Amino acid sequence: MEKVHVLLLFICMALVGQSSVSAQSMKAKQALLIIDIQNDYFEGGANPLVGSLEASLNAQKILNAFRAKSLLVVHIKHISSRSGSTFFIPNTRGAEIHENVAPINNESVIIKNYPNSFRDTKLLEVLKSNNITDLVICGMMTHMCVDATARAAKDLGFNCTIISDACATKNLEIQGQNVTAQNVQKSFLAALSYYYSTIQETNEFLLKL
Repeated sequence: MEKVHVLLLFICMALVGQSSVSAQSMKAKQALLIIDIQNDYFEGGANPLVGSLEASLNAQKILNAFRAKSLLVVHIKHISSRSGSTFFIPNTRGAEIHENVAPINNESVIIKNYPNSFRDTKLLEVLKSNNITDLVICGMMTHMCVDATARAAKDLGFNCTIISDACATKNLEIQGQNVTAQNVQKSFLAALSYYYSTIQETNEFLLKL
């Protein structure tokens, strides 16, 4: 009987160990995607957004948390390739990643030329090679590259979480009517929340990371 108890104890310990490894593996499948937090989107830049500084500081908090847990971080950097572009011009300070979320060490930096971060880039290859299943997304602009990338990611099979207060956008105009950045932000995030992404704020997300 004593041998049976010892055997059961070893089995329980093994199962606990497997559960721990499994949980760690699930954590390791999560990656942070920081999209286009570049100088031109800030005060003094060629295309400043509403609330870009505050958004970058929240993105910095998420970035620091991922670094602390040694989770994958991927920086997306947009370089304008269209003629007549007015921002993110190649080889300008405005196109550089903002200091609040500047890459370090071996963090991947992927250059893109389209709103969809997967289009004509190695992003999918990088994520697959690291067995990533879940993406946490911060960045700019909410209504353009964040939206396009989140939709593409979901269609490619990734689970997405967008950190709403770590994203920023701008005032828009349509058919002579002005749309405030606040309404643009809410509308696009509300649309994404229906199917394409979970929407959370910085503090809410960090409590569960």
